[in-house]
This record gives sequence, C-alpha cells and structure tokens, in this order.
Amino acid sequence: MRTSVCGWMGRAWSVFLVVGAFGLVDARADDPQAWLQKELPRLLPLYQHLHAHPELSLHERETAARIARELKELGIEVTTGVGGHGVVGVLKNGNGPRLLIRTDMDALPVVEQTGLPYASKVKTADPAGDGQVGVMHACGHDIHMTNFVGVARYLASHRDAWKGTVLFVAQPAEEKGLGAKAMLKDGLYQRFGKPDYAIALHVASNLPAGVIGYRSGYALANVDSCDITVFGRGGHGAFPHTTVDPIVQAAQLVLALQTIVAREVDPVESAVISVGSIHGGTKHNIIPDRCHLQATIRSYSPKVREQLKEAIVRKAEGIAASMGAPKPKVEFSEGLPAVYNDPALVDRVVPALQRALGQNRVMAVPPVMGAEDFALYRTDDVPIFMFWLGSVAPKRLKAMEAPISLHSPFYYPDPEPTLQTGITAMTAAALELLSEKSDR
Repeated sequence: MRTSVCGWMGRAWSVFLVVGAFGLVDARADDPQAWLQKELPRLLPLYQHLHAHPELSLHERETAARIARELKELGIEVTTGVGGHGVVGVLKNGNGPRLLIRTDMDALPVVEQTGLPYASKVKTADPAGDGQVGVMHACGHDIHMTNFVGVARYLASHRDAWKGTVLFVAQPAEEKGLGAKAMLKDGLYQRFGKPDYAIALHVASNLPAGVIGYRSGYALANVDSCDITVFGRGGHGAFPHTTVDPIVQAAQLVLALQTIVAREVDPVESAVISVGSIHGGTKHNIIPDRCHLQATIRSYSPKVREQLKEAIVRKAEGIAASMGAPKPKVEFSEGLPAVYNDPALVDRVVPALQRALGQNRVMAVPPVMGAEDFALYRTDDVPIFMFWLGSVAPKRLKAMEAPISLHSPFYYPDPEPTLQTGITAMTAAALELLSEKSDR
C-alpha cells in the first residue's frame, strides 16, 4: 500500500504542539490505557518475534500457529485453516452485537535494511522460481498482529465492560489480495456468523506515532491488474516495412492509455492507469512478433472502474487495427473493490476514538489510491471501517526529507507509541460497538 499524503503532515505536527508527544487522556486505573501501560512490556517481545520471523503470502504457517496460540491462551475458541492459513477466534460474552476485528499476517519479498537488532534475516525460495528472496514485514502487518493480540487480551480480561460476540480474524495473503476472498469463500460468515460491524487498522508511514487518521466514505481504491499482449509480424530490424512492429504498437498504447484518465474520465473523479512493465524482443536488430505490457488500474467508484476497463480494451484494439496487427489479448486480474468506510459507522466510532486519545490526535485524512482486501468484508448489511495508525516517532519523521514509504526495505514503525495508540484506539472502537446502547 502506498500512502503519499503530504497534506496530512502540517496538521499532524500541530497535534503534538497541542497534545504533547504521547500524552494519555484522562487515564484511570481501570481504563484500557492504564491497563495497557502494564501490558505493553509483554507485547513488545511478541512484536519483535513477529518482525524477525516473517512469512510470505500463502505461507503463513508458523505465524498463524503463533496467533492461534495467543488467542487460545485467552480462552477464546479458535479455528485454524480457514481459507488456507486463516485463523478465527470467537469470544462470546452474552447477548449483543457481533463485531469482526481483522488483522493480516503476511510479509513481503523484501530484504530488510533497517539495521534493527531484531531485523528479519529470513530468506526463502522465491515463489516465482528465481532463487531466494528476503522476507520482511515492510507493510506493518507485525504491528497489526500485535495490536490484534493486545485488543484480544483486554476484551478477554474485561468482560464486564462489554456484551456480545467478537470474531478475531487473522487473515493470510493480504498482499496478494487473496486472503479475504479465500476466508469468505471458506464460509467465514456462514460458519462463524455474519458480523454487525467489521473494523481494522493499517499503519501509515507518513503519520506520526500517536495519531489516528480516518476517512469517511471511499478511503482506498478499487484496483485491477491488466495484462496486455500485442501481436505483430516479426522480422529483421533493417527491413521494418516487411514486419508489423509490436514494439511501436506497445509504445503508442502506453501513451494512449494516459488519455483515458486525462480526456475520458470526469475530472472530479479519481483514476490512475500506470504501466509498470513492458517486455518484448530479444536482440537489437530483431523485430519481435509480440510485446507484453502490465498495468495497474485504480479508481473509487464502480462506474469509473468499468469505464477504465472498457477504454483500455478499446484503445488496445484500435491501435492494433490501425497498424494492421492481430487483435490483442487483454486480461484483467487481481481485482479488489474500494474500501468504503460506512459513514454512519465512522460517525459513531470517531467520537469514541477522540474520547480515548484526545480530539487533536484523531484527524480526518484524504483518501489514497492504495488498495486493501479488507474491502471484501463489506456487504449490504455489514458496514466496515478501516482507519490509519501513525507509526513513526515525530522526531524521526520530522528529520526525514520525505516519509519512507510502506513496502520499503528501510521502513520500520516505532513500536511502543504505535502499539500504545493502536490498541487504545481499537479497544475504544470495540467497546463503543459492543456497548449496551448498540442499536443493531
């Protein structure tokens, strides 16, 4: 996920001028923040273990086993192997709403370069078959899991503070966009009950630790991957008139795709088409018979999503026809819908976050063009809310020329303030939605 939202930063710094770096709000002996002060030293070793032992998407065997063990130790009913390595914990506490809290578990094929004492040194076979790759939690899923366990520990030990049922869902393969789909296909809602609400958080590398960011409505984008193979007639580079050149065809197509967003999509809508890969040919003086392009497509509304797909096919076929080339092959895959945070749910949860953390530490932020398969948990009667968790200590963030992106080999969160804020926020959200005043 990429979250380049520079406009957040100015307001984020003012937060700390008003509130102070990591000051707690009205902490009492019996509230989650006071409890967390004692619990955090027990959670940090779990975070460091998860960070040092990452596993790639669809290979989260040991990670899932550790999360399952953590939940079982709390007396939570645990089922493993849901949709692959998915874990579901069910914590029942009388009659009341059913709340789904989700974490993701997978890491990325990145060689860590943070220099942390607990940095990942894991290497594994490249799923693509190209030797070995490093493995790193470069997207903060280690924080997500530790946060998840912290919230589970609080809710399991403070049952007098809430009523209902919590579904703790630890999901595999988020980075491939496969995990949520697999768990739902394996009967997540049918086997464990459809929730009244589903909530999750995600670290933000450009927000200071201690801050929560949220967006009502569209928060993250639709995404589709597109593979285009254009065909021609190969031959000698010295005699181009005897060929139909797919390299030129592909070059024209790359430029033509940019006009879709610039000249076909309503300017008030958001859309992105980026060609990230182009491969064709083998030698300087050989015109090949085909060229392969790979693109990512981003949008928010379903209407624009379909408009982009139609236009890509039309452009590809039109350019091929203009060059007398065969019809190209256009394939769409890895599609995910946009994350749409239910406005009514956001309006209910945000005040609870503000009460727990202080109003100035909970800030509205712009939507981003990153994607998340948490979107798939949403149905007509299951509203969802994913919020951002600042993860870089203010002093460190301020010293950077630009925030280090998620998925970077240099990204790492500052775990103590990040977990302190994340667990406080997620617990506050859960207590609000599991309160007796719930109308669902």
